[in-house]
Amino acid sequence: MADAKHSSTQSQPVATLTRLHGWLLLVWFAASFGIVFFAHDLTLIVAGWPVSYWFAAQGSVLVFIGIVAVFAWVANRQEGPVPEVPSAIKAYNYRIHRRFGMFVVLLIMFILALTLAEQGGLRKIWVGAIFLFATVFLYALIGIYGRTSNAAEYYVAGRRIPAIYNGMAVAADWMSAASFISMAGGLYLQGFSGSGTHAGGLVYVLGWTGGFCLLALFVAPYLRQLNLYTLPEYFDHRFGGRWPRIIAAWSAVLCSFIYVVAQIYGVGLITSRLTGVQFEIGILLGLGGVLVCSFLGGMRAVTWTQVTQYVVLILAFLIPVSWLAYKQLGNPVAAVVYGQQLPKITELEMHLKNAPQEQQVIEEYLRRARDYERKLAQLPGSLEQEKRVQKERVQSLLLARAEESEIVAARRLLAALPRDEAAARERWTRARQENMARAQPLAGMPAHTRPFAGDPGGTPDEQQMFDVSRRNFLALMFCLMIGTAGLPHLLTRFYTTRTVAEARNSVTWSLFFIALLYLSAPALAVLVKYEVMSQLVGMRFDDLPVWIAQWIKLDPALISVSDINGDRILQFAELKLGPDIVMLATPELGGLPYVVSGLVAAGGLAAALSTADGLLLTIGNALAHDLFYWKNTDRAGTVRRVMLSKFALLLVALIAAYVAAQRPADILFLVSASFSLAGSAFVPVMILGIFWTGVTRFAAVAGMLAGLLLTLYYMLINMIPVRTLLSLEGSGLWFEIDPVSAGVFGVGAGLLVTIVLSWLTRGSAAR
Repeated sequence: MADAKHSSTQSQPVATLTRLHGWLLLVWFAASFGIVFFAHDLTLIVAGWPVSYWFAAQGSVLVFIGIVAVFAWVANRQEGPVPEVPSAIKAYNYRIHRRFGMFVVLLIMFILALTLAEQGGLRKIWVGAIFLFATVFLYALIGIYGRTSNAAEYYVAGRRIPAIYNGMAVAADWMSAASFISMAGGLYLQGFSGSGTHAGGLVYVLGWTGGFCLLALFVAPYLRQLNLYTLPEYFDHRFGGRWPRIIAAWSAVLCSFIYVVAQIYGVGLITSRLTGVQFEIGILLGLGGVLVCSFLGGMRAVTWTQVTQYVVLILAFLIPVSWLAYKQLGNPVAAVVYGQQLPKITELEMHLKNAPQEQQVIEEYLRRARDYERKLAQLPGSLEQEKRVQKERVQSLLLARAEESEIVAARRLLAALPRDEAAARERWTRARQENMARAQPLAGMPAHTRPFAGDPGGTPDEQQMFDVSRRNFLALMFCLMIGTAGLPHLLTRFYTTRTVAEARNSVTWSLFFIALLYLSAPALAVLVKYEVMSQLVGMRFDDLPVWIAQWIKLDPALISVSDINGDRILQFAELKLGPDIVMLATPELGGLPYVVSGLVAAGGLAAALSTADGLLLTIGNALAHDLFYWKNTDRAGTVRRVMLSKFALLLVALIAAYVAAQRPADILFLVSASFSLAGSAFVPVMILGIFWTGVTRFAAVAGMLAGLLLTLYYMLINMIPVRTLLSLEGSGLWFEIDPVSAGVFGVGAGLLVTIVLSWLTRGSAAR
């Protein structure tokens, strides 16, 4: 139920565009798309920093903060004098400040106590378990304390959250497992712009911070002034009828479900590492903490849980990166000093490219790739030969009365062979591609500060690669920015502030708190890469740190080492790190006490849990509030509607846990895909509806469906299983754009369809 009342027509827009919008949008465009487009030409180096790299990693983020701060300040002043804050609100804020200060002090004391306990002989497994259960217990305690069945409290936390705390809650909600766990790893592996023509690297820093400018300028304050409960409710309020709200609700469920699967995967990864339990059990343990908060207390409990989770995750991120910066450079302010390591990394990259040992590894990868190519060409005979060779080996070991371990290993190799020709073709094709990718200088990783693949002044193939690489970077950045302005779980957070002015201030605080991590993530990637290249590479396999074997045991996809050239010395090309391991293993890589590893894992868990809380709440509310009990509140009653939201949340959480246990894709891909879907389904119609009265209901429905369905089609039609099933050959890409950036087509289609159909049906009522 919303506070806003329906009317038959919409004679005035929700808001009007001003010159301030235009000027700030121009600055935003120049600081993002302008800098990126000309990044290859910005070759100037200042104090070790390539200007293009510094601006993409730090300068643009600072500009974005300035944009949202200026907009909030000017817009709030234009509204007139700030009204007097009621004494009850002042007393409430004072209690919150005091409790927050006590929590921060107690958290620091808890970390110090565990550090002393570890030095006193407390086992590592207990350190990890204590961190896990203490933090989850705290979140559960807040959930129990904040339990409610009141609709305003459950859906929007009573609309009384101070801007600074809502900023922390938004930051925690926003900085999901992708930001905390995977982003630094992506920057480590992908450098400036990604590997090959696939966008990555600093695109996440630019996209996920630049989107807050769109959120502040065009969305958040205008939704807040409508006094709604959910995002689909806006489409009902603005356009009326059943279908705008129904389509928005199911779109919210879809993009939020994909997003929450990534978070629950991160929960399982961290919980299993902390406690030593199986991955699937780790998912269930972490999920319990999510459900207690969101199930019992809704937005009220989730808000204060997210505030505490922000403190945990930001400490967990900044402590190890500050330690590495101090260890390598003598200054703990990593974001300021890590540029000194960039020239050193460039030198190490050149050395590794030319090292004879690295060339030996590359040649072996090439040999393996050719071997798989030969097997593929000779199918099905090559598969039968492989089976025959393995069977003969098992028989020979049995006849020779070999060790039981050798016989078991041989039988496992036989059992692991593909069952049929189709399975062999799929597995060997993938293995060939992996070996070919590894048979590149630096194991296929790009030079860290190089803006894009290829060369605009090189051969025609290099010129094409450069164009495609830059095009994909710009496309993914666009999708991340637009998606930021359309994610339902994020937009709902701005419904919780007391006034529209506080909603604007809240966006500024949100971006400030997010920037504390986003400015440090590139620093962490650089410092870890230097540590790996200068310290880990060149070690004998017998002397490798114990933590490598522990992570390999948990999941070989996270980290793997193999003596490819047989010299018993680790080469850079023999080490494979997944993006999800770089942050989690940083304390062990830097030689920090295990208590910091526990803190990092707790921080990653906090990041995943905080986002999962908001996402599950959004899904539950969409199903119950926007679909099942839509316009049926008199019969259902507030309490029944809230209870249905809770049980819908529980059911969706269990389904998402099952999907996450199948490990469908890496965290960054899942999260990026949800941004494309959210941006294409919501943003064109939502922003047009806010600023233009001419949008009709029919055009809004058609625009949302066009954007969403086109994005889904482009993602699905380019999946390998789908193309195999439909016997599609060649590439299904349009303009060589990666499927994860499908939103660039969906947003354009949604915008075009909405505008054209609004003009064609402008005689009908907009609502």
